[in-house]
Amino acid sequence: MECPTCGHVNPILIQAAAKYNIPWIRHDFPLPYHAWSTQAAINARWFDTKSKKLGDEYRDQVFANQASITTLAVLQQFTQKFAADRKIQLPFAVDPQGTLSALVKADAALGQRIGIEHTPTIWIVTSQSRGAPFIEVQDYSRLFQIIDQALADTKSASSKSGK
Repeated sequence: MECPTCGHVNPILIQAAAKYNIPWIRHDFPLPYHAWSTQAAINARWFDTKSKKLGDEYRDQVFANQASITTLAVLQQFTQKFAADRKIQLPFAVDPQGTLSALVKADAALGQRIGIEHTPTIWIVTSQSRGAPFIEVQDYSRLFQIIDQALADTKSASSKSGK
């Protein structure tokens, strides 16, 4: 959640998910040179335990406020304020058993196994598109166009197969 490009693209993804009413599956892939990204991912996982919507709201707010989150201490202050604004008591230790950290590490390991080379990595996944069952979006300005094409390909494939 510390990646500037991810922060820039996040509002576009919010718009796309809403416009097309498509599910958005997020995975954590904190980069080692981002000093507070792993803790932000762990915090988001803690908010997920309250509700997935709350966890995603936290992620969106972190992305929106990246420029002001300059250190781990500032992230902690941000997280405390986020919780307090929602009348949620943030525990002294967010992940005392390391359970949430393990989930973040598992996501990062998945990313490494499947060959993630950059962040954000955005895939449009369909069951009916031509070729691969997914399309990787690298030019984020074309996201809506790519989704429109994937939907058209899906409709075309469905009508040809009689579905």
